[in-house]
Amino acid sequence: MSLVEEGYPKKIRMAYLSIVCSHTVNGVAALHSELLKKTIFSEFDELYPGKIQNKTNGVTPRRWIHCCNPKLSALISDTLGGVDEWITSLDNLNQLAPFASDRSFLEQFIAIKKENKARLQSWVKEHAGVEIPLDSLYDIQVKRIHEYKRQLMNILYVIHRYLSILETPEHQRADKFVPRVVMIGGKAAPGYANAKAIIKLITAVSEKVNNDQSIGNLLKVVFLPNYNVSSAQIIIPAAELSQHISTAGTEASGTSNMKFVMNGALIIGTMDGANVEIAQEIGEENMFIFGERVDGVTKIRAALQQGQRGYVGGRLQKVFDTITSGFFGDTTIIHHVLHSLANGGDHYITCFDFYSYIDAQDVVDRTYRDYNKWCKMAIAGIAKSGFFSSDRTIAEYCRDIWAIQPVPVPHPSTNPNTRTRSFANLTDAL
Repeated sequence: MSLVEEGYPKKIRMAYLSIVCSHTVNGVAALHSELLKKTIFSEFDELYPGKIQNKTNGVTPRRWIHCCNPKLSALISDTLGGVDEWITSLDNLNQLAPFASDRSFLEQFIAIKKENKARLQSWVKEHAGVEIPLDSLYDIQVKRIHEYKRQLMNILYVIHRYLSILETPEHQRADKFVPRVVMIGGKAAPGYANAKAIIKLITAVSEKVNNDQSIGNLLKVVFLPNYNVSSAQIIIPAAELSQHISTAGTEASGTSNMKFVMNGALIIGTMDGANVEIAQEIGEENMFIFGERVDGVTKIRAALQQGQRGYVGGRLQKVFDTITSGFFGDTTIIHHVLHSLANGGDHYITCFDFYSYIDAQDVVDRTYRDYNKWCKMAIAGIAKSGFFSSDRTIAEYCRDIWAIQPVPVPHPSTNPNTRTRSFANLTDAL
């Protein structure tokens, strides 16, 4: 527990110093906070009982529903009696739950989703130069590119799906595969070579798949360029399936998963970060959960350290062999990553979770074929997403950490001269 790490030169343990000097420390998802208390900060949790807390992240419904998805916002307001109080009291969305089975509401929801998909379709054409079909499942993973977030597993599955399509007789393909557009976006740190190798693989696969006329519109792959908040406001409302597939125990929280649920997308993901709490709120039956839990990840890593090998399996090995054969062009930049994965370097258990991931994707396809059922699940997610408002998060900070009380803020003056002195009015209110 020393604040100084011995050695030459000596170093200050900044995380330890922060804990000692702060009156409260918090994680941003329940799983994350419990891991902190049980592992790296267990001694400090014993020394300072109650100092380490949890404050689950939230996102603002003003931007992430009302501004980015105005037609959905209007539908919600109309359904809840023509008022928009839900925008600042997101728990009011609970009142939408019965409307998941309401035919009129369902039809309007489907129409709005289609309009949002059309908007993204135009954006992708303009910014990525790829024509994507409207009548496909829009499958989206957008976040920082990192090995623990496992964009690599996503694109390995895309290759597996592509090879499966090619191996299936043409007259059977439509019955076996739901048309899908897989979109991956995000940025890599400047010096993160493996992350950039993953981006290279995604773009190489995209080039091959999108120009293969033999599969038609059964599969398209897009790397979304320059992912940022502005593009997110177009991407997220259009999503039907959202991927949050980090290795269990590695994601502090995640907030884009909350944004996707609020906008009527279903999640395929692991029980990691805020996915755990989303599952608690909306029900696992409205998600596609797969993969090892934290305890399983720990056991697998221990087995890898003890020399376990031969775990790749035939279907994933075929994907590896297809990449290294040059089928997707020059992808040598990723070859060392694949070699490491297959030879004990699978720290993020990409290989171990791959087959569970395939099974979950099969369930996705079967569910999407009943589109009304799919949308009912999405509406159930919207109705149960009130917990993930940043208003709730900030209220918890105010109550449990900052010990402050709300005060009324006066309406700003319409007179520009007096508006510049509005701080004085706030002082009077205090």
